[in-house]
Amino acid sequence: MSADRPTMPPVRLHSEAELARAALSAPLLARAAKLAHWADSGVPVGVGGELVEKALAAATEHLGLAADEDGPAYTAEAWQLAVDTGLVEITEDEDGDGDAADAAHLPDDAAVGTATPGEELGLLTAGDPQDVLDIWLGGMETVLADAVAPDLSDIADQLAEGGELDLDAIDWNPEEEAELLDGILGNLYLLSALGEDPGQDVPLPALAASMIVPDDMDEPTDEILEEVSDAMMRLDDQFRVLEPIGLVVYRPVDEALIEELDEDGETVTAAEPLADEDVARYGLVRLTPLGAWAVRARMLDAGVDAPAVGDLADKGADALLAALPDYPEVLAQAESEQWLTARAPLDAARDLLAAARGDDARGPLRRLAAQQTLSLIAPEAEPALREVLDDRHLGGLARVWLAERGLPDIPEPSQELVFWLTVDTIAAQLGDADDEANAELRELVQGLSDQHSGFFDAVWRVDHPATADVLEAMGRLHPDKKAAKEARKAAFKARSQQAG
Repeated sequence: MSADRPTMPPVRLHSEAELARAALSAPLLARAAKLAHWADSGVPVGVGGELVEKALAAATEHLGLAADEDGPAYTAEAWQLAVDTGLVEITEDEDGDGDAADAAHLPDDAAVGTATPGEELGLLTAGDPQDVLDIWLGGMETVLADAVAPDLSDIADQLAEGGELDLDAIDWNPEEEAELLDGILGNLYLLSALGEDPGQDVPLPALAASMIVPDDMDEPTDEILEEVSDAMMRLDDQFRVLEPIGLVVYRPVDEALIEELDEDGETVTAAEPLADEDVARYGLVRLTPLGAWAVRARMLDAGVDAPAVGDLADKGADALLAALPDYPEVLAQAESEQWLTARAPLDAARDLLAAARGDDARGPLRRLAAQQTLSLIAPEAEPALREVLDDRHLGGLARVWLAERGLPDIPEPSQELVFWLTVDTIAAQLGDADDEANAELRELVQGLSDQHSGFFDAVWRVDHPATADVLEAMGRLHPDKKAAKEARKAAFKARSQQAG
């Protein structure tokens, strides 16, 4: 992997069958499919493929939205999605020449073509899950484009006044808007992936701030806070557009918190003050499982490394052990379980043990990952563990595996092996941003040194590449000043030994 290739944390995706069912039940796609079936006998459309007035009214009735004041708009959106995704196809009428200039002079309800069900409708209703997801993904791209489009009323005002379209005048840059939304979806994906609960809602202010507030800014300025507020309002509009396609679940900003202004910018209705710290009123959003799959698919297309649980199921043990140390514990176990499912226990154990060897800097991490994966293997793997009892790298973890299962005839380890395993175990847990804040590591360090008299004098002699680093860490972490000083002295001796 190239060093400049962005990397995301791993995620656990739903199966394609589950995702396809979610795609079919997304309100916007479901309405588009229903309209495509409704068009079986042919529906008159205008020059852009839009439903003419009478057909729009009939389609709105067909969707059961006639009583909703926004029903025609919802229907028009669903119909446009059906056109964009190929669920319907447009055939020009024989007496129409398709000239856009001429069509512009036709009455609003004049039909210039006929819409009938398209080939994609058959795939949507009878294709496999991947067919469904491909159609949905195409529709989602259309919706994403709609979400970052400018306010059409501003454009209409410009054109009505006889002017040319001026993007600067309506404060809209298509590239910047698309990039911002991509960044927001990426951050939402990241927050979802790193959270303990993948389905946890993210407050809209936190999401907006994640794109605007600099990482090194302790206290946001008023100017930054105003940018965050503006971004929240834009995101509120965009997530309202994205929710019907099934990309997100969104709880909109409480309208009582938004000031209403007149044409002169004067306050007509003041925002309602908050009586409590109910952040939910500022909007809550989360990616759906379908949304997480879609955002990951777009990241992969953009060259981002975005792993998912199961990616390593057909890879070798070396690839598995290289990746697992960077996975959260729950996902590491899930990845290991999938990897083991396709392998016989004895073969899997031998592969893991072979891949765990090595004196390089990542060796301790690989052995820790191997130990955790081996803990999931059935007892049939016992012969593989006994084969490495005399191995310096693997003899310690093999004894642990056998002992945890209460198996007999486990040879006592040598003192050298015990101390080598001790160094290896601690080395695997070093390297976090703040080792000193790791309470478990601190307890491990104290417990090991307390259990063995002359611990530090013995450990500095251990022939392990990380011996000096481990002793230095113990000097930082040990709560007893005398023991910490002994650890630092031992680290110095280990460095001298390595240099010699």
